[in-house]
Amino acid sequence: MNPTNTSPQISWDFGTAYELFISLHVLHQPEYFGIRPSYAASVRARIPAEERKLLEEVFKLMGAPLTWISTLPDPKDAISALWALKQIPPSQRMIKLQGLDCEIEESDDPAETEKHRKFNETLLRIADEGKWYPEDADYFMKTFGKKHGGLKRETMESVLERWSHPEELGEGYLSAIQSYYQAFFEEEEKRIEPMLRAGLEQAQQLEATMSFEELFAELSQGLQMGSELNATKYILAPAFWSTPLVFFERIDKDTMLLLFGARPSNVSVMPGEVVPDALVRSLKALADPTRLKILHYLTNENLTPSEIARKLQLRPPTVTHHLKELRLAGLVELSLAHEENRYTARRQALNAVYQNLTAFLEGEKIKEPA
Repeated sequence: MNPTNTSPQISWDFGTAYELFISLHVLHQPEYFGIRPSYAASVRARIPAEERKLLEEVFKLMGAPLTWISTLPDPKDAISALWALKQIPPSQRMIKLQGLDCEIEESDDPAETEKHRKFNETLLRIADEGKWYPEDADYFMKTFGKKHGGLKRETMESVLERWSHPEELGEGYLSAIQSYYQAFFEEEEKRIEPMLRAGLEQAQQLEATMSFEELFAELSQGLQMGSELNATKYILAPAFWSTPLVFFERIDKDTMLLLFGARPSNVSVMPGEVVPDALVRSLKALADPTRLKILHYLTNENLTPSEIARKLQLRPPTVTHHLKELRLAGLVELSLAHEENRYTARRQALNAVYQNLTAFLEGEKIKEPA
């Protein structure tokens, strides 16, 4: 699990500032996180048009600044994060958020280190020179095109144009985040903070009863660790909007930040929604004959997408799509500790679907999976 085969050092973090940025990230990729696109669009529509467009473009390139948030002092709530953001000179604001001014840590994978270095150097050059070149757009399209399906070149060029005016971008970004806070997150923060604290407390209680590998699998709802997640120190913090998926970011060579899903299974991401998201996702995932066949095989053995594709005589991309839906529903375990990802069924989660459906229909409190 880690290079020394000893238990890693675990520390805990908490802050709704993480959620301020994670929620925005999710709202810009709702389908990936299993959120209703129409709801995500309705929230984004509360932000003034120009600022909404800036966020839509910039989040495609930078996402949530998790490392920067981890350095903030307590209480790490949204207001303190906005205050800290305002203290950074506008021309340096995006550079600080992205950590472009920090020394790049050498990883065990030289290719990954070089990729990280080129990304940083390219953005720094664009900001310093105040201009970008067609080959820059080529590079970022190659790097992010697959990650963000349907990303148009004109959008990428617009992002690079913004980056070539760092002071203007820094001012606009702060204003846009403030608008999002005032239009939506100020009230949302009040709703989710108690659940985040409860999730943190529950995770800390689990730590006393499990090995780190077991704790990691439980908090990530079925993710088995691979070499890219190896570290000797882990900072664990709860997240609401990204549940059941996890966010992770390497702070330095030894330290990994992991934000785990802490939204209760009986709570929807949409305020006021009666039917829980987790139950809907599970039932949708099971209401497909191909996914049921996949679960049939995964209940008896762990398999790679290629192996499943051969069994079902389907194209690997089709199988990958179905596995993504099953993973989003928390019904399969994903192991990264192999050359090709391997999956197996999460029996306790499958049992919980029936229990949760029964509890919902009978008006009882939905139980968390064991």
